[in-house]
Amino acid sequence: MSRPEDTLAADVHYDDTEARKYTTSSRIQNIQASMTRRALELLDLKSPSFILDIGCGSGLSGEILSDVPQDEGGPHVWVGMDISPSMLDTALQRDVEGDLFLADIGQGVPFRAGSFDAAISISAIQWLCNAETSDTTPSTRLSRFFNGLYASLKRGGRAVCQFYPKNDVQKQMITAAAVKAGFGAGLLEDDPNTKNVKLYLVLTVGKDATNGKDISAVVENMDGVDILDQRKKGKGGKGEIKKGSKGWIIKKKEQMERKGKIVKATSKYTGRKRRIAF
Repeated sequence: MSRPEDTLAADVHYDDTEARKYTTSSRIQNIQASMTRRALELLDLKSPSFILDIGCGSGLSGEILSDVPQDEGGPHVWVGMDISPSMLDTALQRDVEGDLFLADIGQGVPFRAGSFDAAISISAIQWLCNAETSDTTPSTRLSRFFNGLYASLKRGGRAVCQFYPKNDVQKQMITAAAVKAGFGAGLLEDDPNTKNVKLYLVLTVGKDATNGKDISAVVENMDGVDILDQRKKGKGGKGEIKKGSKGWIIKKKEQMERKGKIVKATSKYTGRKRRIAF
C-alpha cells in the first residue's frame, strides 16, 4: 500500500479535499480516538494538564483531550501544531477548544522552555523521515524536533508519540533521535505481528518530580516494551566521556542547542588539538 509521505509533503498532501475526507471518515475518527486514549493511558496524567498536540490535524485528538472527565484527571488544556493550513482551517471550522499553531515540526518546537506538562502525537512523526528539500535531511529534521520537544516539556514531563514507521530503519532512526535529545524512551507495540500493529514511543524528561520515577516505572509490567534509556551512559566507568574530547564537545553543543543557543556546526576539526605555535 502506498504511503503519502513517500510522495508529497504533508502540507501539500493534506489540502482542503484530503482534510475533509480525513476528518469526516468514521473509520479514521474511531482509530484516532482509540490511539489518543491509549496515549493518555501511557501519559498517566493525574490532574488537568497543559498538553502539546503535535501534528494535531483537524483536532480529532484534541477533542479527546478536552473531554477527559474530572475523575480521570481532566479536562486538559491543549495547543495543537500542524504544518497543513487546510487541516488547521478544518479544525477552526469545527470550533475545537485548543489553540492552533501553524508550524513545521521538522524545524523545531518553538515554545518557551518548560511550557508543557505533556505532549502527544498521533500518526505524525513518521513524516519527519522524509526530507522535502535538498538542504535538509531526515536526521536533521528529527534532531530539531526532538531537541525542541525536550526543551518545551517541564522537568518530569512525558510525551507519547504514536507513529507508523515504514521499516525498522525508520523505527531505529526515530527512537535514536529521541534518546540522543536526552529523553528516556520506551517503545511499546500494540497488536504485534498483525497488520494493525501500532507503535508508541513513550518519552520522559528526567525523573518525575513527584515520585522520582523515570521511564522504567512508566512502562513497568507492560508486555512487549523495549526500554531505550541511554541517558546514564557516559557518567562513569568505561563509558565516561573525557572532558575536552570531541564527544564531550558535541554533547555540550547539543545541550546548548536544546536551550536555544546558537552554536558552530560540528566538523572534522571539532575537538582536534591545535599545534603549538612558536
